[in-house]
Amino acid sequence: MLTLRQWQTAMLICFDVAMWVLAVSSAVVLRMQELSDIRWQPTLLVGVVIAAVYLVAGMAPRLHEGRARLASLDEMLLIGTVAAVAGSLVFAVNLVAIDVPRSVPAIATLCFVVLACWGRATVRRLAERRAENVRRGRGASEPVVLVGAGEAARELISSMLRDPDGRWQPVAMVDDDPRKRHLRIRGVPVSGSTHELRGVVGRHQVRTVILAMPSAGQALVREISSVASELRVDLKVLPASTELISGRVGVRDVRDLNLTDVLGRNQLDTDIDGIAGYLTGRRILVTGAGGSIGSELCRQISRFSPEQLIMLDRDESALHAVQLSLSGRALLDDDGVVLCDIRDVATLTRIFEDRRPEVVFHAAALKHLPMLEQYPAEAVKTNVIGTRNVLDASRAAGVERFVNISTDKAANPVSVLGYSKRLAERITASYAALAPDMTSVSVRFGNVLGSRGSVLTAFASQIANGGPLTVTHPDVTRYFMTIEEACQLVVQAGAIGSSREALVLDMGEAVRILDVAHQLIEMHGEHVRIEFTGLRQGEKLEEELFGDDEPRSVRTVHPLINHVPVPDVALDELDLLPDAGHAHVVTSALARLSQGEVSVLA
Repeated sequence: MLTLRQWQTAMLICFDVAMWVLAVSSAVVLRMQELSDIRWQPTLLVGVVIAAVYLVAGMAPRLHEGRARLASLDEMLLIGTVAAVAGSLVFAVNLVAIDVPRSVPAIATLCFVVLACWGRATVRRLAERRAENVRRGRGASEPVVLVGAGEAARELISSMLRDPDGRWQPVAMVDDDPRKRHLRIRGVPVSGSTHELRGVVGRHQVRTVILAMPSAGQALVREISSVASELRVDLKVLPASTELISGRVGVRDVRDLNLTDVLGRNQLDTDIDGIAGYLTGRRILVTGAGGSIGSELCRQISRFSPEQLIMLDRDESALHAVQLSLSGRALLDDDGVVLCDIRDVATLTRIFEDRRPEVVFHAAALKHLPMLEQYPAEAVKTNVIGTRNVLDASRAAGVERFVNISTDKAANPVSVLGYSKRLAERITASYAALAPDMTSVSVRFGNVLGSRGSVLTAFASQIANGGPLTVTHPDVTRYFMTIEEACQLVVQAGAIGSSREALVLDMGEAVRILDVAHQLIEMHGEHVRIEFTGLRQGEKLEEELFGDDEPRSVRTVHPLINHVPVPDVALDELDLLPDAGHAHVVTSALARLSQGEVSVLA
């Protein structure tokens, strides 16, 4: 008894043989002026011979054995290739052995490809329509409108129509591209632009809108979110392109809108070739690899197939977590994880000499502003002296490229965190003279959504506990970017940066923290009180990305990356920085050295 697959194979073979005979007959009719002139016996012989050659040629690529999905592009390419081979062979044989017009095999080949592909496409479409009608008959599918009619929407619609649960039924799309005005995807039409979303939602009486654009920027997300809120419909989104595990999307990728989508989405234009050139096949070391930035950097870097990714941190639990996220296993028994404190000069130097990294991303730092205001000496030991230690070890090991992760608080600094990170930028710039063969550059950005201790994490915890939400000042503003986007631009910056400069990432528009609090409360549907606590010591009302003496728009390579010069610092003055003692004394010394005042330290 034949199996289902064998029946399908037999049916395809019979169909293709019939199509070859029909194609050859059609070619002869087209070729001859009078039907009475046609010699049907050699014509049918050519049809049978070319069909036989086609079937034999199709055995190698398993054309009829399910190698490619029915009516897929892959199958159509296979049909065209095998048909061309068969047609060419029979064309040659016909010149000497079969008496039909020489153009018949060529015309027949073209006719066959059209008939075979058309027949398969018809069968597939009928099967899909039958499945769609069955789903509609169940009456369980919820109609939805998609924003966007690009490749992501195409994949999402196909995924929805294949979904065995049949949760959503796409009924319309909106897109601002005028070239897609008459486009239909699997029968789903483009019914207007995003400005006509209100009317489209009303006509179809849908309760859910899906933003089917992984590359959607902040402005579009906010616009669609505002319309959805006005219409009182649910808004679902596809994750940003930087969050997708693969390039394809499906119904399982659809999720609820969150505040990260509203605040942190930026459209990134990444030079993949430029990145791959300095990461692929190289030994890469990341300090602070267990932290929020460091661990995401490791995930981004691993995409480019480095020869070895060395993750260094002083926190063994953090190393365990990042290794688990990268490989699915975390035995902590290989050379890819290194337990070391960047304050430990001897151990750090030995590790660099043994591992010989070629590219270093320096993400290890203390970052919590209020804590460092209390203990500024710790900022000196880690953010300042620790950075010099890593740079010294990098120079000794022959590192080719050093990328220091900085912060917007280094621009016009007024806090211990800002002073120490500004000084780290200047120390990094100073190694341009000490290690001319090593490109040493800093990358500066603002608040990262999703990092440990971020404002969203704190707000979510306070809402879960019933409030209140604590906001320092009603007018305080900050720049935001998702952790994936920030790290992607850091990796990009490492490819284009030069020594003695800081690369400043474009963070978009500053956002009022009070607005963030209100949006988060609204999204959680809770009534939570907001309490103003006042600005803390060293905290700015409005954060800055540039210092007063730095240019605002030098974007020579990447549209989202500014280049600003960073002055050197006298490295011997670092030895005069107190790493213990009264907090006021340490802070004062740190502030003066970060601003270039060296004589007062003596």
